[in-house]
Amino acid sequence: MPRCLRAVFLMALVHSGLGVGAAWASGTASPSVYLEDMTWTELRDRIAAGSTTVLVPIGGTEQSGPHMVLGKHNARVRFLAGQIAQRAGGTVVAPVLAYVPEGAIHPPQAHMRFAGTISIPDAAFEAVLEGAARSFKQHGFRHVVFLGDHGGYQQLEARVAQRLNHEWASDPSCRVYALAEYYQVTQSLYVAELLKRGFTRAEIGTHAGLADTSLSLAVDPALVRAGELNRAAQAGKRGGVYGDPRRASAELGRIGVSQIVDSSVAALHALMQEQAGSSPAPTPLKK
Repeated sequence: MPRCLRAVFLMALVHSGLGVGAAWASGTASPSVYLEDMTWTELRDRIAAGSTTVLVPIGGTEQSGPHMVLGKHNARVRFLAGQIAQRAGGTVVAPVLAYVPEGAIHPPQAHMRFAGTISIPDAAFEAVLEGAARSFKQHGFRHVVFLGDHGGYQQLEARVAQRLNHEWASDPSCRVYALAEYYQVTQSLYVAELLKRGFTRAEIGTHAGLADTSLSLAVDPALVRAGELNRAAQAGKRGGVYGDPRRASAELGRIGVSQIVDSSVAALHALMQEQAGSSPAPTPLKK
């Protein structure tokens, strides 16, 4: 295949979201923003060329009612991190952290009352985030950004970032951020938009309700069992559902996806500008 046509083909793969394996088979470097899709030399070269921001997507494995898969958070944060990285520029995405604190195991509390939820101690979670951040600093990343798709560990992310930044205060080469805007938008702007469209707070819910289910439908309809929506609404809190998902739709979810990506990219841009005032200028983000 001529070089020019091969480039067009690869760009089509990137924009369609298909065929990273096909890109590898073509003999070219991976066009993906996902670190795990790259070889170590491809990543080294990207860092050298200015891709010095790494997003660390944090999901979780937990029940989301009888109508959503246990890996909902993992699938969602991986997709959204990829969208944010593409928009931001100079950014790659680390593997998703799927093991997070979910409450006491014995006796089981909160989501641990339902089969499939996995919980780890806070200290273990923080140690993994810290180890990841130290690894990325070693490899030349200047900005390590935690993206948490779950509300339960937001403060733990922030604590790790604060601890490392304090330790590295005299070293301007790397900073760690817990990007609160990524999660906060789902609790504020997204809810406000759904309310404006006539949905009630009880319907929107806080877990596995209309908002949560719509976001998952927008990312991948396979995350939701459409035939179980009525049963989920009837099950309510006893079935792990805090809200009413029956009127959820991918269209409503795309509103939230857009808000999450826009808010996160804007927050990243602000962080880069802030750090630029006290250290050598990082690679500018694309608007």
